[in-house]
Amino acid sequence: MKLLIHDLTLPEWERIQENYSDCKVVSNTGPIRPCIGCFHCWTSGTGRCVFKDGYDNMCTLIHEADEMIIMSKYTYGGFSSFVKNVFDRCIGYVLPEFEVAYGEMHHKKRFAEDKPVTFVFRGHDLSEDERRNAREYTAALCRNLRGRVKDVVFEECAEETDETVSGETAERSGILLVDCSLRGNRSNTNVFLKKLQELIGPKAQLVSLSTGMTPEETAAAIGKAQTVVLGAPLYVDGLPSSALRVMEEVKKTGAGRGCRLYAAVNNGLYESAQNVNILKMIKAFCEENGIIYRGGAAIGAGEVVGTLMRGAKHSLWPARNAETCLSSLADAIRQERETEDLYADPFVFPRWMYILIANTNWQRLKRAERKVKTKA
Repeated sequence: MKLLIHDLTLPEWERIQENYSDCKVVSNTGPIRPCIGCFHCWTSGTGRCVFKDGYDNMCTLIHEADEMIIMSKYTYGGFSSFVKNVFDRCIGYVLPEFEVAYGEMHHKKRFAEDKPVTFVFRGHDLSEDERRNAREYTAALCRNLRGRVKDVVFEECAEETDETVSGETAERSGILLVDCSLRGNRSNTNVFLKKLQELIGPKAQLVSLSTGMTPEETAAAIGKAQTVVLGAPLYVDGLPSSALRVMEEVKKTGAGRGCRLYAAVNNGLYESAQNVNILKMIKAFCEENGIIYRGGAAIGAGEVVGTLMRGAKHSLWPARNAETCLSSLADAIRQERETEDLYADPFVFPRWMYILIANTNWQRLKRAERKVKTKA
């Protein structure tokens, strides 16, 4: 059995469905909840999502399939928000514990298999750079989900009609920090953006999607800001679907045209370099929507660094590089100047120690979950 995940419209799907009669199909047929980073799929040991909306057992569907086919509209080097949402809900396919693979830190396999995946991107007149970005993204995704790329295919489609509403506003002012994590105050993205807010000063306003702000409301706020700082965690090697939905609304309304944008991204893996694809996506978003990209900060080992920085006036040494990175980014924002992308690995904190601490903590969380189930 093959598993097909696609974002085609019903008319588009009806034209080709006969070619995929042997596939189990996952498509946009009903509301899908975004991943909120509760990690129940990991702590429960089941790989199953807590949200029972029809997309909660992706782990089993992937495992039972002989191979996967992913069809998506090409979106800033990766997937559309729907397909990315499905992948965000797939993290139970791997284990929470870490190991070193391909020379970098990745999640351990849940299953002894290397799932072959074919990716089909639909786009109009995609450049060689865009195709390369898609190949690099899918390669990173398969490394982390512990599958393998069988093929990457690009299908030409008609150019979309530009229905963008004029993004002209009376006047832009202020600095808006947008937290695209849905974990709220538990998120490391929130910690890093609060640090930036403190360093920038009173002009900086922080808003969070976790408070219930809709993509439409967020896009409207972006449309009024002179400078935007987009904060996001790395989800399945790219932007989380929550951020992509905001970007879709910004594109539709033209809210970003003319504003300056900085990025503050992080991941739970050790190497800050694994954030490279998410920064590429943000740059592509800016280029396509008339937004002036001014640079970003990419932080590795976010869980340790964020914990050390949370509520502390002076963080311990592993957070030193991240603090320096955020300080440099804040200076650039205050001075309204461009900066190169800044990468921050933990300072004097070896990868083996990070993996040991992380794996020990995951075992503790699993034991606590089992105790709760036993008492229930």
